[in-house]
Amino acid sequence: MSTTAPTHSRRSAILTVTDVVAETPLATSLTFEVPTEAIDRFGYAPGQFLTLRIPSERTGSVARSYSLSSSPFDDPRPTVTIKRTDGGYASNWLCDNICVGDQIESLPPAGVFTPRDLDVPLLLIAGGSGVTPIMSILTAALSQGHAPITMVYANRSADDVIFADRLDALTAANPDRLTVVHWPADQRGLPTAAALAPVLRPHRDREVFLCGPAPFMEVTRTALSDIGVERAAIHTEVYLSLTGDPFTDPAPTASDTTGTGTDTPGIDTADAPGTDTADAAKVAVELDGTVHQLDWPRDQTLVEVMLAAGIDVPYSCQAGECGSCTATISAGTVEMTACEALDPDDVADGYILGCQARPTADRIEIAF
Repeated sequence: MSTTAPTHSRRSAILTVTDVVAETPLATSLTFEVPTEAIDRFGYAPGQFLTLRIPSERTGSVARSYSLSSSPFDDPRPTVTIKRTDGGYASNWLCDNICVGDQIESLPPAGVFTPRDLDVPLLLIAGGSGVTPIMSILTAALSQGHAPITMVYANRSADDVIFADRLDALTAANPDRLTVVHWPADQRGLPTAAALAPVLRPHRDREVFLCGPAPFMEVTRTALSDIGVERAAIHTEVYLSLTGDPFTDPAPTASDTTGTGTDTPGIDTADAPGTDTADAAKVAVELDGTVHQLDWPRDQTLVEVMLAAGIDVPYSCQAGECGSCTATISAGTVEMTACEALDPDDVADGYILGCQARPTADRIEIAF
């Protein structure tokens, strides 16, 4: 991992480790310095994640995504917190080998597990290492908003609480806004829907952000449903191991060198010369305040079409596993080959993965 070595993707950058903090015997936080030329691409929102390229003697490298625990309002340098997992090559390698001054390749921050408004009442629920993005959201909301925040945090025991001292300090500094409810399983038993419901019920009108192991998230979602929390108010983050190589850039197409033209303010039109668009769908894609009008060939994914048009679409794994390219569809229909990053409720609510979506209607409207 050297600054003289080239990156493996046009989108990635070599980050330098500036701080290593042992949060618990099993969890370590790494803070990175972003090179000047990549600062614009590495601005991040609370709750997002970085995808790191970790060397491997067997495969050359593996890619793993780790949630950011830092807040961009406190420190522009991104910090990820990594918990060792049994048999987890990447997490153990990082915790055992990374030191201050080391360098590692990373894709830009991605993910949609982030509040649209940091000044609304929040219910934050974490299990184990799921506290990582929750901490990012918590600290951001405390610094940028004024609304009350309740955090419910489940662990095996008090010794397993990541950020214990920071949570105590934040609670002491914000006694009128922040309430942290710890759930040590060795004292209270494993969380169940019936046991969680009375703890969560007083906060059922809030926006909910939930992250943790799958069984914990399942019982928590049941509890939230039982107390009447609307599905649209529940936001979840799911951890999945990436199976492909997101550091491999898509193969260039004939249209990759074609720019986009602007017909009216806020509207971009882009054609893809060399692509058969005779049976293409028409799609209006809103991204960063601009609506792009595109021809969408039925054998291509939305990410492929947008990249070919020169649009800086958010994506990472291109395998439907990370959720970086999550968007919402408001008109028309699509089909998706794989969508592990979305659950059936997400799909029912109109969420799609741009890297998997192919058109099944003639006219489609999508927003990132």
